[in-house]
Amino acid sequence: MYVSVKGGEKAIDNAHKLLADRRRGNKDLPQISDAQVAEQLSVGVARVMAEGSLYDPALAARAMRQARGDMIEAIFLVRAYRTTLPRFGYCEPIETENMEIQRRVSATFKDLPGGQVLGPTFDYTHRLIDFEDDEPPPPLRSGAPEKIDAPHVMALLDQDDLVEPCLKLSGEGETPVGDITRESLEFPVDRDARLQNLARGDEGFLLALGYSTQRGFGRTHPFVGEVRYGEVEVELFAEELGFAVPLGTIDITECEMVNKFHGSDEVPPQFTRGYGLVFGQSERKAMSMALVDRALRADEFGEERNAPAQDEEFVLSHSDNVQATGFVEHLKLPHYVDFQAELRLLRQLRKEHAVAKDMPEGRE
Repeated sequence: MYVSVKGGEKAIDNAHKLLADRRRGNKDLPQISDAQVAEQLSVGVARVMAEGSLYDPALAARAMRQARGDMIEAIFLVRAYRTTLPRFGYCEPIETENMEIQRRVSATFKDLPGGQVLGPTFDYTHRLIDFEDDEPPPPLRSGAPEKIDAPHVMALLDQDDLVEPCLKLSGEGETPVGDITRESLEFPVDRDARLQNLARGDEGFLLALGYSTQRGFGRTHPFVGEVRYGEVEVELFAEELGFAVPLGTIDITECEMVNKFHGSDEVPPQFTRGYGLVFGQSERKAMSMALVDRALRADEFGEERNAPAQDEEFVLSHSDNVQATGFVEHLKLPHYVDFQAELRLLRQLRKEHAVAKDMPEGRE
């Protein structure tokens, strides 16, 4: 029997008020601003922008405050806002070799053009709580950063034809790049759509899958060819002008993994690529994305697919944390009728089981 519930609107309104009160916290303390979040919690802001699929540090910071630090809730807010924005065009492919580099490391070559640039990183810090960081840090050296000529590390391997050719960009005579925000995924998925899906996929999910490939579930044997983080210019081709115009700059992290490939009858032994690119300084996400990208390319190289990270439909269908959150958290909504049906069926089955158990042997 279905019983309507009354009085829910008032309860929901009170829940909103309580949420706002808890979000504000102790009112004797000053309220944090969006600018403080954007500047001082920039790694978290980068994740919200990447998985929210919208580059806007101020908006991502506000979403983080509204979500009380719940990253996935903040990502949900940004993703929802993004759907309200008009689409007026597609930018030109960004030129990462022209990046204003803040950090650039390679695990495959010690000495490389442009050198290793450690930049801002946790890699060499002690993983200890610092109780003396209230004082402002000493000022950095003044002046504009030195322009670094840093060609991609993979280009060094490409010169000797030791690595597979780079993924072609869309252009005349080539297949156009897909857009997963306009077209639903249809399996099997082309690599351009896969990369888009992975770029806004959940970092934790991709990290676990990437880790699984390193433990033998995928056997991709990776090396970090290069991780680079910095600022790149975004351009839009203006039809009325006939050339591209700059729109501004964004911070991105790019990772290229180098993987073994033993070759085939048609292709000689060579290195293959795994690729990751995300907003902001998000090295863990970019590396995980590159590991999973290479694992999902098993069919291209005639490799057996026997690991979760190599299952395209499994990976791409479950990587989106907004979709996953909605499906998991809908379980909190009323399911009274469904549960009563299950309860009634269970009681009937138990009654029949008891009757059958008490029957004399040989009778039905």
